[in-house]
Amino acid sequence: MTQVIELDLAGLYAAHRLSLIRLAVLLVDDLGSAEDVVHDAFATLHQHRDRLREPAAALGYLRTTVVNNARSVLRKRQTARRHLSLARLEDAEPADSELLLAAAHQQVLAAVRQLPARQREVLTLRYWANLSEAEIAQALGISRGAVKSNASRGMDKLETILGDAR
Repeated sequence: MTQVIELDLAGLYAAHRLSLIRLAVLLVDDLGSAEDVVHDAFATLHQHRDRLREPAAALGYLRTTVVNNARSVLRKRQTARRHLSLARLEDAEPADSELLLAAAHQQVLAAVRQLPARQREVLTLRYWANLSEAEIAQALGISRGAVKSNASRGMDKLETILGDAR
């Protein structure tokens, strides 16, 4: 018989929903999709709570699920664009984007959006979510060395992009 872990899902939701939404916004670049990604992550955690060995692992599980769900959203967008032969237009900024980021951060966010997906994910998890290399490696399913190299390459590329913008 499987033992169901007692998990304070409402407490996790209250404590971490906003930070997970902010993380997802940076990955999918759309508040509505980001909220869906996070809500789906919590629903998945609830459905699969029997897979958790300890309640302390729930936040890591949520982060990993948010990253994976964000990737899925981006893949679906690419597929839809490809099959519908839509012109490659930039997504409109959410109406409340000014609330999410101060104007001074808009240029940095635009530069981060130009990075390859893995570098963007690593830097977002490191500097936005304040995760350690080990936590990032776990969330993305890559080695700590890959985290370090993607972070280094991403920072170099950001420096180039932001240097050119000045």
